[in-house]
Amino acid sequence: MPDSLIQLDRHLFYFVNHQLANPFFDWIMPLLRNPKFWIPLYIFIIGFCVYRYKKQGLIVILLLALSAGFADFTSASIVKPLVKRARPCRDAVVSQTATVRVNCGTGYSFPSTHATDHFAMAFFLIMLFHKKWRWIWLWALLWAGLISFAQVYVGVHFPIDVTVGALYGILVGWLFAIIFNKIQPEFAP
Repeated sequence: MPDSLIQLDRHLFYFVNHQLANPFFDWIMPLLRNPKFWIPLYIFIIGFCVYRYKKQGLIVILLLALSAGFADFTSASIVKPLVKRARPCRDAVVSQTATVRVNCGTGYSFPSTHATDHFAMAFFLIMLFHKKWRWIWLWALLWAGLISFAQVYVGVHFPIDVTVGALYGILVGWLFAIIFNKIQPEFAP
């Protein structure tokens, strides 16, 4: 990565991690990045799809899970070991001033797997349901965006990590929506 881009990334990280710090964010951001916090949403998505679409709903859930699993595996097991970027909490320069609000975590930083997974799921759902429910794009992107922002705020990812993770997740979600439409062309939300 060019040095100027790394410097910009560090400045943006500092802005989010320090300048936006406040007691409410200190409380809510660690929760937003915790997968257990989102269990009610996942249960709602599963229940809604199965109740409303029966067998097709099960296929929606299966491909939604596969999109997240594929995004997770490729970002965490392939890209991160190739890039080997240190997390902000372990970066030689940034770690001296970073406010780390959760456990630093193991492994590398680029791309953010949280961002990749959640944007893959969000975009998959957007692609399937945007014609029926126009507002889904707002709520799905807000959900994935808040999780991604929280990664930077708590000090475990740089802004570029979550941005690239989000873009890759969107690509994965789009591809799995295409796969779904190929195997379920009659699906009409």
